[in-house]
Amino acid sequence: MMKINIAEAKANFSRYIESVERGETITVCRRNVPVAEIRALPQPLREKRPVGIDKGMAVTASFFDPLPDSLLDAFEGGNDSE
Repeated sequence: MMKINIAEAKANFSRYIESVERGETITVCRRNVPVAEIRALPQPLREKRPVGIDKGMAVTASFFDPLPDSLLDAFEGGNDSE
């Protein structure tokens, strides 16, 4: 982690942003007292995630069938006493 004072951050902001993009975290200080932190944001996925957990996992067609009414009622707070 890198620590810089505000004046230094203002003078070299582009350079510090490049460091952040490479994974560095920068603590910005006022008179050597930390006041802020600059870090990279999580990057969105560039490709769609495959369905499932394991590579090569197959999902059967029945996975997409409608759920039974009794299960839907349980999720939707249905009342069994009616």
